[in-house]
Amino acid sequence: MSPIVRVQGLTKEFPVGQDRVLRAVDGVEFEIGKGETLGLVGESGSGKSTTGRILIGLIPPSAGEIELFGQRIGGRRMPADVRRRMQFVFQDPSGALNPRMRAGDSIAEPMVIAGENRANRTARVAELLSLVGLPRDAAERYPHEFSGGQRQRIGIARALALQPDFIICDEPVSALDVSMQAQVINLLLDLQERLALSYLFIAHDLAVVRSISTNVAVMYAGRLVEIAPRRQLYEAPRHPYTKALLAAVPRPDPDRQRGKALGGEVPSVIDPPPGCAFAARCPIAEPRCRQERPALRQLATGHRAACHLA
Repeated sequence: MSPIVRVQGLTKEFPVGQDRVLRAVDGVEFEIGKGETLGLVGESGSGKSTTGRILIGLIPPSAGEIELFGQRIGGRRMPADVRRRMQFVFQDPSGALNPRMRAGDSIAEPMVIAGENRANRTARVAELLSLVGLPRDAAERYPHEFSGGQRQRIGIARALALQPDFIICDEPVSALDVSMQAQVINLLLDLQERLALSYLFIAHDLAVVRSISTNVAVMYAGRLVEIAPRRQLYEAPRHPYTKALLAAVPRPDPDRQRGKALGGEVPSVIDPPPGCAFAARCPIAEPRCRQERPALRQLATGHRAACHLA
């Protein structure tokens, strides 16, 4: 089956002062199939959210190719039929909802823009509220009357309003407590099974994406450093940065020793180093790593890593 999302060489540069650029996304490549979830993981500032916003059309790319549902997009305006099949769930459910709009009106807004009549909108809002586990009367309440988890359910209902095939979830549970995180992830899994949805699930925590992802991609300083099927990545990570992230995941085991924290700082994306971006913090780096940028190469079926020593 052909992937519904294909990204090749995706790059985004932002001008900084005179004759300088900040390269937020640097040559990223991945695919997402129908009904699959790609977990995109990395530290703050690694380029994850910028990648998601480029895909949805909020930010134009500087270079690279984007293919959505078999149509090549590039840097041109996204066709209406493609745009309707994609939606976005934002990180902060409070900031994503208009405090002066009732929940039902927020959910119906995409349908208003799409030209749906009032009767269809009312019926669809009731259906969506039920789908995300909220009562029908929630349509008449304002955002401040809901908990954080309920507000995120409203954001998910709004994303489903136009029956999309692909949803970009930009850290959708990072603002929630642990119990609410589990509920929202379980909801997304249930919706995926019922509606055959595909997700790009952006997070900074490898523990969060483990239960929802089909494949996992790890970003560092704007570059993709490893991508693999979920089980392979968690059981046999190949890149030192991925290993460090996994070692930092808290586990309720009093006998387990904590992983050693990474030293150093993330390199500048304005003046990036010539070799591997992770070399200054890598415990196994060799002179070659500081001079030659490693390519994202195939190590096993579906498993790629950008490391000379992998």
